[in-house]
Formats: sequence, structure tokens, C-alpha cells
Amino acid sequence: MNSVPMTLNGKKKLEEELKQLKFHERPKVIQEIAVARAHGDLSENAEYDAAREKQGFIEGRIQEIEDKIARAQVVDTSQIKTDRIVFGANVEIKDLDSGDSKKYHIVGVDEADVKEGKLSIESPIARQLLNKKEGDVVTIRVPKGELEYEVISIRYE
Repeated sequence: MNSVPMTLNGKKKLEEELKQLKFHERPKVIQEIAVARAHGDLSENAEYDAAREKQGFIEGRIQEIEDKIARAQVVDTSQIKTDRIVFGANVEIKDLDSGDSKKYHIVGVDEADVKEGKLSIESPIARQLLNKKEGDVVTIRVPKGELEYEVISIRYE
């Protein structure tokens, strides 16, 4: 059973989603199934089929979240004391060609959101950044070729 690394915030979001599914979505879909059943012949009842499909999705997601929470290796990133990039790091890197800088937070797979600058620990960029220090130059392969970045700062909050 592999552990699933996640931040405290990532675990909290999963727990909130689980609560929403169990106490709001699940009862709602059960009610939808009951209403659809009341309409009679289930063999040609599209509402019933749709509600059952939705129920299957909800139950599957509940099991998936419960499994991830059970295997969670929660990391309190404010307690990390290192000068290297590891899980939970807030990193600023600068493109050596364009001079543009980017900020990323390295998080668990379920927390990743590129638009918010949250990179999955398993993403190619995050894997290239791991164990680097401030001032290190990192070559990151992208579809267009290779880009070189300098690590500007590393913070743990």
C-alpha cells in the first residue's frame, strides 16, 4: 500500500469533498432514484438510469477519497528545514533566456492546479526541481525543447 504525500491543506480539501459527497450528494441522488422509481417501468426510464449512473460515480469517488485519506502521508510544510527543494516547497525560478520568473508550490497529485501554480510532485517540472538549491541552474525538457531556469528562492510555509 503506497503512501500518498499531501499537504495539510490538501488533506483538508479531500475531507471537505468527502463530507459534501456523503452528506449532500449521496442523499440527493438516493432521493432522485426514489422519484424516478415512482415513475414506473424502470427498463425505459432515463431518469432512473441517469440517477443510478450518478450514484455509481459518487460511490466510486467516496471510495477513492477514503482510500487516499487512509494512505495519506500528511506533510506539515512549515516544519521542513532544508535548503533544498523537496515536497511542499514554494519555489521561484527564472527563465535564463527570457528573464521571466515563475512561482510554483510542489504539492500532492490531488492538489495540483497549474493555474494556481501548484505542481504535482510527479510532474516533469517538479521532478527536475527536486533536491536543487538556490542558485542552481535546472534544465527542463518541454515539447519545444529544453529550457534553463535558475532557482531564485525556496520557502516552506
